[in-house]
Amino acid sequence: MAGPGNDLDATRAWTKDQWRRALLAERRRVPASVRFAEAMQLTTLLTSGRVVGRGQTLCAYVPIGSEPGSVQMLEEVADHGVRILLPVVSGAGPLDWGWYDGREYLRPGPFGLLQPIGERLGESALRIADVVLVPALAVDRNGTRLGRGAGYYDRSLSLAAPGTPLVAVVRDPELFDQLPSEPHDVTVTGVLTPGRGLLRLR
Repeated sequence: MAGPGNDLDATRAWTKDQWRRALLAERRRVPASVRFAEAMQLTTLLTSGRVVGRGQTLCAYVPIGSEPGSVQMLEEVADHGVRILLPVVSGAGPLDWGWYDGREYLRPGPFGLLQPIGERLGESALRIADVVLVPALAVDRNGTRLGRGAGYYDRSLSLAAPGTPLVAVVRDPELFDQLPSEPHDVTVTGVLTPGRGLLRLR
C-alpha cells in the first residue's frame, strides 16, 4: 500500500487523522473494476455460511463511496436467509437500528449514509445480532479499528451481547501490525477482507 505500509518508522508516529487521510487517498485510487471484484469476493464469503448462517442476524451497513462491498452484497446475503440489521444515525448517542427490507427502502441519512426507512428498533437491538460487521479504514492485529472519527461505533459496540463477533471489513492491504489507539476505542475480534477471508484477531 502506498503511504502507510511502506515506512514503519515514519508511520509509527502518525496520528489517527494522518492515517485517515492516507488511507482515504489510497482508497480513492482503487479502480472501479477492482472495487467491483472485491465486492464480489466479499459477497461470496458472506453467502458461504462461514461468516453468518441462514436464520441468523447480521448487523451490517450499506457501503458508501470507496468502502468495500455493495448494496447488491446485502441483497444476496438476505436472499440466503440471513436477517440484516442496519445502523440509523440519531443524534450523538449510540446508533439506532432498523431491518434491511431491500434497497428500495433505503433513504439518504447523515454523513452520506443510506438508512432503512422502516421501524426503529432502538439502540439495544444490537444485542440480537449474531455477527456484527463494522466499517473501518484499517485494523491492526490487536483488534484496533480505525474508523472515520465520528465515534458512533465506539459508542455502540459495547451494547452487543457478550461474545458476539465484531468483525471489521477492510481491503487486504488495510490490515496492519499496529495502529494508534485511545482508551475509549472498542476493539474488534476479527477482520474480513476480500482475499484473506475471515481472520480471528483475538
